[in-house]
Amino acid sequence: MNTFPVQNPLTSLDVWEDDLLTRYPQPEHKAKEDYRNYDNPERDTVREFYRLNHTYQTYDFVREKEREFLAFNKKELPVWGAMEFLNTLVDDSDPDTDLDQLQHLLQTAEAIRADGHPDWFVLTGFLHDMGKVLCLFGEPQWAVVGDTFPVGCAHSDKIVYPEYFANNPDTYDERYNTKYGVYEPNCGLRNVHMSWGHDEYLYQIMKDYLPEPALYMMRYHSFYAQHREEAYDHLMDDHDRAMFAWVRKFNPYDLYSKSPKPPVVSELKPYYEDLIAKYLPATLRL
Repeated sequence: MNTFPVQNPLTSLDVWEDDLLTRYPQPEHKAKEDYRNYDNPERDTVREFYRLNHTYQTYDFVREKEREFLAFNKKELPVWGAMEFLNTLVDDSDPDTDLDQLQHLLQTAEAIRADGHPDWFVLTGFLHDMGKVLCLFGEPQWAVVGDTFPVGCAHSDKIVYPEYFANNPDTYDERYNTKYGVYEPNCGLRNVHMSWGHDEYLYQIMKDYLPEPALYMMRYHSFYAQHREEAYDHLMDDHDRAMFAWVRKFNPYDLYSKSPKPPVVSELKPYYEDLIAKYLPATLRL
């Protein structure tokens, strides 16, 4: 079995998420500078994160992590318990936000709810980062967060910091470095292995419980090379293209719902507990 260094270059998991605001601003609402503006050390931290991510996220690494974590034999928790478990990841030194992970998820979900979307969409907003519990099982941040991309085929230059793929052994492996690699043209993303992280992990946990649009949002919300750059149309089928309308609908709620005013968790908890009970079992295997 391969071994990989456990390196966590980000000051907190939120650094990666807020860096998205500088790369994917929403011009019709706010100018780029109105969102997060990192000073140089923080930008260097994000670059180091992607250096590690792009170096070690190989096809073999992903398959290894699928075997390890999709056995779901690590822990069993109720959903709310998993959220509280996730909150132990908060780093108080993060200058970005005073909100913990649960509050970010509630803000995302409440923004979706306020716009009148179906309750399963609201629940998706609440759950979408729950897969970050991977960090609590000893996984390094580069194997938990970050923009996702297909492995087993050539890396697109539309992926953030593509120069770091020069360190990835798959770049030089003829099995994996062509346009289609191990895949067939328009084979559908269901047949494509994505870089390992919280998106795929959460999808696999939830795939038997939620509507398909919710599952696409969970599975591909970090796949910016496609839902923003359309760099992998050659692997997608018509069903993927239809479902990605939901992924694009979800994205602004994830990126732009943050507010310095924290939600009142005690007031919202009964609603979300009822919503969880409507769709999910009493406990989930992680």
